[in-house]
Amino acid sequence: MTWDDVVVIAKAFPGVEEGPSYGTPGLKVRGKFLTRLRVEDDSLVFMEVGCDERELLLEADPQTFHLTPHYQPHPAILARLSHLDEATVRRFLERRWRTAAPKGLVKAFDAHAKGAGGGGAGP
Repeated sequence: MTWDDVVVIAKAFPGVEEGPSYGTPGLKVRGKFLTRLRVEDDSLVFMEVGCDERELLLEADPQTFHLTPHYQPHPAILARLSHLDEATVRRFLERRWRTAAPKGLVKAFDAHAKGAGGGGAGP
């Protein structure tokens, strides 16, 4: 997985745009943080990850998921790009997109997905 792959996945969600975040490549939805690339360890910052889920991920797959002291108090986890797959990236990005995007954008996305025979990528 590369940053370019992540951008393609993220742009499937309405309102997603590229823009710098803390001096690194980032993605936002209508100006709100979606994810960013941590260039120092080639990892993505995934938000909307509670403590219990985070502990499970860290234990189950420490090759992919990790944490730094900075992110410890936040509902976030770091994930190494080289170990990620498309489905995992899509799942984490959609979760964050659904909380950061305006409600009308989410409703329109869901209505379009339902009309197209889908239902979104799921939670």
